[in-house]
Amino acid sequence: MSLTSKRLSFPFAFVLFVFTVNAQSKKSINVWLTDPAKSVFFQEQQPASFFTTKKDAGSNFTIRINDTPRYQTIDGFGFSFTGGSAQNIIKLPAKKRTALLKELFATNNKNIGISYLRVSIGASDLNDHVFSYDDLPNGEKDPELTHFDLGPDKKDVIPVLQEILKINPKLKIMGSPWSPPVWMKDNNNVRGGKLLPQYYSVYAKYFVKYIHAMRKYGIRIDAVTVQNEPLHPGNTPSLYMTAPEQTEFVKNHLGPAFRKAHIDTRIIVYDHNADRPDYPISILNDTAARKYIDGSAFHLYAGTIDALSLVHNAHPDKHLYFTEQWIGAPGDFAGDIPWHIENLIIGGTRNWCRTVLEWNLASDPQYRPHTDNGGCVNCLGAVTIGDSTVIRNPAYYIVAHASKFARPGSVRIASNTSAELPNTAFRTPDGRTVLIVLNTTKANKTFNIQYKGKLSKIELNGRAVATYIW
Repeated sequence: MSLTSKRLSFPFAFVLFVFTVNAQSKKSINVWLTDPAKSVFFQEQQPASFFTTKKDAGSNFTIRINDTPRYQTIDGFGFSFTGGSAQNIIKLPAKKRTALLKELFATNNKNIGISYLRVSIGASDLNDHVFSYDDLPNGEKDPELTHFDLGPDKKDVIPVLQEILKINPKLKIMGSPWSPPVWMKDNNNVRGGKLLPQYYSVYAKYFVKYIHAMRKYGIRIDAVTVQNEPLHPGNTPSLYMTAPEQTEFVKNHLGPAFRKAHIDTRIIVYDHNADRPDYPISILNDTAARKYIDGSAFHLYAGTIDALSLVHNAHPDKHLYFTEQWIGAPGDFAGDIPWHIENLIIGGTRNWCRTVLEWNLASDPQYRPHTDNGGCVNCLGAVTIGDSTVIRNPAYYIVAHASKFARPGSVRIASNTSAELPNTAFRTPDGRTVLIVLNTTKANKTFNIQYKGKLSKIELNGRAVATYIW
């Protein structure tokens, strides 16, 4: 190399070094805030100063971020996409429907990037009527499932899902049944009753047919839960299924049927409240059943969210999912948002959940549709859809604080927490850090975020939640 070329190389390296340092020094922390008391709902704020000091600011609490310990990978945040949700969305004029779906599922600009949906296999209690995919006149049976058909879902659920998948092809979908066809049940009724043992294998094939049928429409089912709320037979529709019965069904019927059909859809057990961690633990304790099972799903209408860690500790190789929590109409922004952020977005992920799904995505102004005599009459959708209007409700903002930034593939990382400033942190696939913090007190709080040995001073109003991204 000539002397000239050597002289040229040094200034180039020096300029590049200075540019890198300057770029680092100009970094900032992006902030998205929901503060119901100030009527601020998931709005981007002025960036916070980047980490500049090593000295604690007085007695302020410090949230210390450590991205070395890695916990569970996130599959997604989202909602249950009921038949009623689809019915309300599909009635919107085409342009408004597309705009709403982009806002909900696209990942760019101001969109909130929902990444996971739960759908009902057959009707849930938020359909306008009860149906399965193999309904027959009273007294008839169909053990060969020759009459299997996706039926009403072809009119609304499937076309809306297809439109969503065009916007976000990576969206994951979980299927959950509320009831098998009534001819498989001991009470011959859509509500309650048990699955007759002679139909266990037939019902397993019903799941297989469902997964294959949805595939024909370009819809891949990522996971199924065996039964929605198996200990609550009061919904219309519903089914009562004990832990030993679910163990038998998975071990000797559903698991083998999936394996025979080469289906990679994950099997998830339980799908009910956090007060009964013994239910999934007992199933997973059966070694013949557990080989087919990916993990357990939970709701929080009873129990406390930390009970999920009992299941993780008993079977750390199996995954956990949070799959449902309602908000009752008419909704309370000041109460609903802090409770759900603390218990689901923060509590769920800190207790090993790979998904956090709120209940119904969309309802009309009268909280319809729902089934008669056992359907939810006051379940508030994340959005309320009128003839051509859309209103955003508490669940919309709750999910947005996580779904927009903690994208699928993000990994929860370590952060210390407190009763006044509960929080959860993630490392995203593109190398960013995401921290969600709630101020549970009524007073404004000043605290520090510590990252790689440096601090950033933060202020957060009482009962407000913020997502910090850097």
